[in-house]
Amino acid sequence: MQESKELIIEAGRANRQYWHDLWQYRELFLILAWRDLSVRYKQTVMGVAWALIRPFLTMVVFTVLFGKVAKLPTEGTAPYALMVFAAMLPWQLFANALSETSNSMINNGNLISKVYFPRLIVPIATIVTAFVDFLIALGMLVVLMVWYQYVPSVRILFLPLFILLALAASIGPGLWITAVNVKYRDFRYIIPFLVQFGLYVSPVGFSSTVIPEEWRLVYSLNPMVGVIDGFRWCILGPPAEIYWPGLWLSIGTSVFLLWLGVRQFRKMERSFADLV
Repeated sequence: MQESKELIIEAGRANRQYWHDLWQYRELFLILAWRDLSVRYKQTVMGVAWALIRPFLTMVVFTVLFGKVAKLPTEGTAPYALMVFAAMLPWQLFANALSETSNSMINNGNLISKVYFPRLIVPIATIVTAFVDFLIALGMLVVLMVWYQYVPSVRILFLPLFILLALAASIGPGLWITAVNVKYRDFRYIIPFLVQFGLYVSPVGFSSTVIPEEWRLVYSLNPMVGVIDGFRWCILGPPAEIYWPGLWLSIGTSVFLLWLGVRQFRKMERSFADLV
């Protein structure tokens, strides 16, 4: 006698299975991440040096403009160049992760249109390249601290928390933009403008303490304000301090943008194969 089977349709099961599939396809994540790294550094003249040149030159320009010409204050007794580079680290991580994530679906159109896998793997895998650039630039920070004979405090142990916050701040907008970018291709031209504009409105070349007290909380709606202040708090040590209300607001903004980005991405994900 043939055994009968019962099919049960349970609301929300597909969503739970999706997150399980992310783990099942972890090898694909590693393959895509390694491919992006190989493409990034293959047949390049200067190789990993590019990850050092951009933040270093930006640090020099900002140090001259804001530190020497405008004579803005530094954080405590830290050299102005070190204060700027401590901010360039999270900013470059944010900018690179946002740029790579935002164009990921378009750049992998052939793969998306042929094979099923959780599409979220594609933009997340591109972040590995940005993170490797960050680690390279982190080595330059160590060199600068040795040059200036600046010893970090025990606060440096909290740095990984602010690295995660920087990634969260970039992934959310990146997922939202890459989802919309599949349907409206002209969105890719907005990304360089957003990155360039954000560089000057974020406290990269100056300390956030120059912002008037009555505007600091509003200024912290920019999630990178809390991230940058946190990096300086960890790297420069006392007397650099965190504006805690602004930090919590930046964390809340980052979490909200991450939720919004994942929500928009999942909402449009089924149409990616038809649109790319």
